[in-house]
Amino acid sequence: MPKLKKIKRQWVYVVLLFILFIMVLGLNSRLSEYLRLSSQRDEMDERIIKLESTRIALETQIAYADSDKAVEEWARTYERKVLPGDHVIIPLPLGDITREVNYLATPNPKDLENWEIWWDLFFE
Repeated sequence: MPKLKKIKRQWVYVVLLFILFIMVLGLNSRLSEYLRLSSQRDEMDERIIKLESTRIALETQIAYADSDKAVEEWARTYERKVLPGDHVIIPLPLGDITREVNYLATPNPKDLENWEIWWDLFFE
């Protein structure tokens, strides 16, 4: 009987070790999944921060575009509008400026016969 008790005890230890082994494998897979999800969460946090800063920049641009200052800047810069009391200065070109450059025509080479080309290659 004592031998049977010893074998039973050994089987209990084997079963407990097997259960412990299964639990360690489960823990390992859970830790792996946790690390993967944590890295994804960190990437998403970074992306959220970037998108938030983009949103803030765009809101700032929209607020500036809706302002009177932006409209005035556009009118003065692109449409050449002036306010009453402004002095418009238009620069005039000097009289001695050459308006057009005349280039000499490029001379065209004369057409040579094949025998003339070969003659030049061998004898000149």
